[in-house]
Amino acid sequence: MSGFAIAHHCPYCGGEELRPHEDQHGAWECRECLRAFSVKLIGLLAPPNTSAPNTPTSNRPGRAQP
Repeated sequence: MSGFAIAHHCPYCGGEELRPHEDQHGAWECRECLRAFSVKLIGLLAPPNTSAPNTPTSNRPGRAQP
């Protein structure tokens, strides 16, 4: 799996005018807010456990009981 990802929007301003940044592999520069940033894929998440029983929202920790 490659750690390289393509950016479609600037994470700072949401702009779409992105170009590859020449100094670093996987780095991008936004021509709208003039920031340079990199995007890196860390990995894939495990799918949620579908065999777990459904718990009512009122029994979740941190929620007030009626």
